Amino acid sequence: MRYILSSTQMQQCDANTMEGYGVPSAVLMERAALAAVEEIDSRYPDHDARVLLACGVGNNGGDGLAMARLLKLKGYTVTILFPGKEEKCSVEAARQLGIVRRYGIPILSQLTGEDYDVLVDAIFGIGLSREIGGVYKNVIGQLNDLSGWKLAVDIPSGISADSGAVMGVAFGADRTVTFGFAKIGQLLYPGARFCGELAVKDIGIDAYSLFDIQPEVRMPEAEDLALLPARQADSNKGTYGKLLIFAGSYNMAGAAAFSAGAAYRTGAGLVKIVTNVSNREIIQMLVPEAILSTYDAKTDMEDFIGEQIRWADAVVLGPGLGRSRQAEELVRCVLMKTESPCLVDADGLNILSAHRDWMADAKADLVLTPHLGEMSRLTETSIDEIKNNILSAARQFAERCQATIVLKDARTVTALPDGRVFINTTGNHGMATAGSGDVLTGIIGALLGQRVPAETAAPLGVLIHGMAGDAAAERVGKTSLMASDLMEGISTVFSSIR
Repeated sequence: MRYILSSTQMQQCDANTMEGYGVPSAVLMERAALAAVEEIDSRYPDHDARVLLACGVGNNGGDGLAMARLLKLKGYTVTILFPGKEEKCSVEAARQLGIVRRYGIPILSQLTGEDYDVLVDAIFGIGLSREIGGVYKNVIGQLNDLSGWKLAVDIPSGISADSGAVMGVAFGADRTVTFGFAKIGQLLYPGARFCGELAVKDIGIDAYSLFDIQPEVRMPEAEDLALLPARQADSNKGTYGKLLIFAGSYNMAGAAAFSAGAAYRTGAGLVKIVTNVSNREIIQMLVPEAILSTYDAKTDMEDFIGEQIRWADAVVLGPGLGRSRQAEELVRCVLMKTESPCLVDADGLNILSAHRDWMADAKADLVLTPHLGEMSRLTETSIDEIKNNILSAARQFAERCQATIVLKDARTVTALPDGRVFINTTGNHGMATAGSGDVLTGIIGALLGQRVPAETAAPLGVLIHGMAGDAAAERVGKTSLMASDLMEGISTVFSSIR
């Protein structure tokens, strides 16, 4: 898993590298400039592009000025846009400004209406903490209006490195080259959209530079699926766990079928669906592999649920369950009786939002998988407030409830009770379709049933779900993607890692 840093943590890494190891700031700047120039070289290998570099007065501007020299030496046609005041330059930016002047590179204080093939943003770096105004606001707006391929150095100017928020205005990059570690605001929206493609480059700042920094934010990658337990040749269906799924209500069978199918695709040995009797025939057709247990309006839930719970290694509660009084009683009984890991989703969460004390009374380790609307109801917080502070919202709720929280959005965030947070970057907008969340529920439930701890099952389940969505999009396209396509996508993921 990759460490994802805040702006403060990254600035401390810079200081640790320079002060702790004695690496000069000028060396780091040169390496950053070389790494950024490589991005332009890969696009224009003949060095025949016209490049405009918009540079600020800080060290981000110094990176851009160093790039200008390197690009000129390679044969590019280079122009610098420097709208700031020279007396405000950092030591390194002032040094680089003097160098480019001696090389005779043209320096403009404002745009002149010329066209460029490449536009480089090196105005503000990750330390930006206030909204952009004045001349820089105008410059960034003008750069956005120009045609040409746009490259941001470290982070698009105007994007908060800590939240991804737009600070008044932001440069819209086609590609962002950042250094050492990815930053939180580059992965969260809207920052991710302004970054375009993100390239993380090594300039000599790495894990050695962390010292006593303990990054709490991480990004799972495909390689991390090696953490899942290996399947054994001398195994049987009991080896891979018994997952119990309480899902579906009167004539609502789809959510149960998607969760169960996804669980089997994720390697579950046995899946039992507990649902309303009206769904019996359709579930038997949709998921013939599943064991089925049904109830009706006359069922004594206390005894019935107690019998079901004794069978399970892990429990899923909520998809398509409805909000009837019987559904409420079902949720209460499951939470009070089960001691196996329990994932609560969909209507299970909606019922919990009216009975928050049940979470505290639950015996099981809980995994809650709300989307923004469900999270709003659970926390009595507006959707906008949650969306604009998604990391802190997930982390605070996880710590308060002592549960694992999977907060679903374009960038799904998984928060653990100990404060660790995971940002998922796989998946695509085609997955914004009915049933997709039920598939995720089945994936995580299957991992819990295979005795994978919640702290691993939740973030890796989200990763698998996103990778399955990407595999499905390759096959059917994003617009046409349906939840049923994710099933084959799951198989593709596991085929590729094995």
